Amino acid sequence: MRLLLMSDTHLPVRAKRLPAPLLDELPRADVVFHAGDWVDTATLDLLESRSRRLVAVYGNNDGPELRARLPEIAYAELDGLRFGVVHETGPARGREARCAARFPDLDVLVFGHSHIPWDSTAATGLRLLNPGSPTDRRRQPHATYLTGTLTDGRLVDLELHRLPPRR
Repeated sequence: MRLLLMSDTHLPVRAKRLPAPLLDELPRADVVFHAGDWVDTATLDLLESRSRRLVAVYGNNDGPELRARLPEIAYAELDGLRFGVVHETGPARGREARCAARFPDLDVLVFGHSHIPWDSTAATGLRLLNPGSPTDRRRQPHATYLTGTLTDGRLVDLELHRLPPRR
C-alpha cells in the first residue's frame, strides 16, 4: 500500500498551486495524508477528487469552512497499523514522550505545523512523522513531502522528497 504524506500547503498564500511532482504522486498513492494548514478549500476539493482515500485534519490557519469539513484529529487503520493525524504537537523538546502519552493506541502519528521534516520513534514504539511543507519551506533548505509503503504491517521505503525551488 503506497502512502503520500503532506502538510502545511498554505494555498494560495504561500504558493499558487501544489507542485507538479507532488501532484504526480496522487494517482500512485493508495492513501493520502494531509496534516492541516490548507488555508483554501480548493486544495481539499482537489485532494478529495484525486485521492483513493484521504486522511486529513484542519490546522491552526484553517478557517470555518475547512473546520466544518475536517476533524482536529483523524484516525485510520491500514494493514494492521494504527495511524493518527494531527496538526500541532507542541515544541520539539519532549515531543516523543508527550505524543506517546497523548496517543497511546497509535503506531504512527503524522503531524505538521513546524514545516520541518521529522522522523522519530518514542520509547513506546510510536513513530512520529512530519512531511514538512511542499509549498512553504520556511527556514528549511527545501520544500518537502513524504512517501512510504506499507508491507506486511510495516512502514517501509519511507522517502523524504525535496522539491526544487519554485520559479
